[in-house]
Amino acid sequence: MAELDIHCTLHALRHTHASQLIAAGMDILTVGRRLGHASAAITLGVYGHLFTNTDAKAAEIIEAAFAKVRTE
Repeated sequence: MAELDIHCTLHALRHTHASQLIAAGMDILTVGRRLGHASAAITLGVYGHLFTNTDAKAAEIIEAAFAKVRTE
């Protein structure tokens, strides 16, 4: 088997770690704490573009809550 010629820095691994957490649905506060950021604003400034479809998810959550109230 041929050797892989991979060059990866710790900084790149840090970004990968944060990106994977965000993709899996982890909240911004937890991601920021794991990275050692002083505030969520720093984390959002760097990784905010990775949070997608959050408005659609929020709408689904509220709709589910209203549906539950209607059936009670």
